[in-house]
Amino acid sequence: MQDNAPLMGLPMMMGGGDTKPSPTPSGGSPAALDRRAKAAIVVRLLMNHGADIPLESLPDELQAALTQKMGRMGLIDKATMTAVAEEFADALEALGLAFPKGIAGALSALDGKISPQTAARLRKEAGVRQLGDPWDRLRAAKTDELLAIAQAESIEVAAVLLSKLETVKAAELLGKLPGPLARRITYAISQTGRVTPDAVDRIGLSLAAQLDDRPEIAFEDDPGARVGAILNISSKDTRDDMLSSLDETDAEFAERVRKEIFTFAHISARVKPTDVPAVVRAVDPNVLVTALAGATDEQTSGVVEFLFSNMSQRMADNLRDEVTDRGKVKGKDAEAAMNEVVIAIRELIQIGDIELVVPDDEDGEEE
Repeated sequence: MQDNAPLMGLPMMMGGGDTKPSPTPSGGSPAALDRRAKAAIVVRLLMNHGADIPLESLPDELQAALTQKMGRMGLIDKATMTAVAEEFADALEALGLAFPKGIAGALSALDGKISPQTAARLRKEAGVRQLGDPWDRLRAAKTDELLAIAQAESIEVAAVLLSKLETVKAAELLGKLPGPLARRITYAISQTGRVTPDAVDRIGLSLAAQLDDRPEIAFEDDPGARVGAILNISSKDTRDDMLSSLDETDAEFAERVRKEIFTFAHISARVKPTDVPAVVRAVDPNVLVTALAGATDEQTSGVVEFLFSNMSQRMADNLRDEVTDRGKVKGKDAEAAMNEVVIAIRELIQIGDIELVVPDDEDGEEE
């Protein structure tokens, strides 16, 4: 991570061209230096100690002046170096607070601290389209966002985008692109050897602006996923009624909802046999027995045998005995217990302990 503290003191040291001598350390007699020479000494000293100083954040004229001064500097005795370093340290200690410059800097400093809606409004009012390095924002964007940009832009621009991403993210993005397009972009990277930094900056600003143009969305999940999650724990009658209604209104959306629905009856088709022990451990034993005792119809009875077949023989025998002892359960109680089993499975999915089997396009029909 770059340390911006040294950078705060450099403009003060470079602000004038006086020839005031540096303070004399004990036993030394440093040469008279102007402010820019002192700044050059500080930068060289920090670089020698491995500091990563973001000099690119300085105004262009100061960057040029510093470079020119360093090119003219010769040997500096130790006493002078020590005196300049002490002066620079004193300047930093005297520095209280440094506020960001302009609305763009303020928004950058407050990123994540104020609401996205407020930040977007302030950017629009002030005409601020881009905060900081555009490539930092692009690297932080989701792969699917970058995928849409790469597919919409020219091959050459997509090649620059891919080149500026971290290797892992670039590989992920490349893997999501259609094969022919991915091959053309990969070849185009070989043609980027003469692209100038200014061109890369302009491309970055243009691509980042596309992220700004996208409206904030209130929901992260797809609408089909949200409806599916609600219907997952609804009663079967409600679920069937809603799906029938959706079939009449929007059959395509109804199909998307069906693919998101996972109920007790789907366990044998969607849960991997090797994950059954984890599911059994995650469910309250009394709830599991109630669910199994109530799974007596054509749609759910197969789940009972699936679970018994993929747990230890001893556990299966014990559960069978408990189910027999429980006898007949009320439909309402059985449905509530089945929903709790489904909720437990979804919690295992969320924490990454198990993964559901993804249904084929022709599957996923609600029973």
